Amino acid sequence: MRSYSLNSPEAASRIVALVLISDGHVCRTEVDALQQLQLEHEFGMASGSFAKVVHTLCEDLLMGAYGGGLMMCSVDEAILASFLAEVDEPGLQAKVLRMATAAAEADKHLADAEALVMAAARKHWRISDVAQLARA
Repeated sequence: MRSYSLNSPEAASRIVALVLISDGHVCRTEVDALQQLQLEHEFGMASGSFAKVVHTLCEDLLMGAYGGGLMMCSVDEAILASFLAEVDEPGLQAKVLRMATAAAEADKHLADAEALVMAAARKHWRISDVAQLARA
């Protein structure tokens, strides 16, 4: 897996991208939700950069799947922890969780894999409740 600089736009957006693809289906409402929240602007990215991050993440996950067909099978606790460790600034963590939550809830269905990634983020970053996100 590639690594990104600490608190970089790519590190932050990769976590959102992981939530986006974790259920194996990216729907238009999820993408629209992120566009409405201006993800690229909020993370200081050039237009079109988020799509590149999603593409790169999928490449990395497919390389780790070893023909198993499921991209998420290559995301174990250690890899997820390494992704989450690349974002340690509390304000950025809150942005990531707000974006990820918006994407996950946009299709009116919170898949187990989406919930798992977001729960891991809250645990790793020690964010116990949603109210903390609004204050950050």
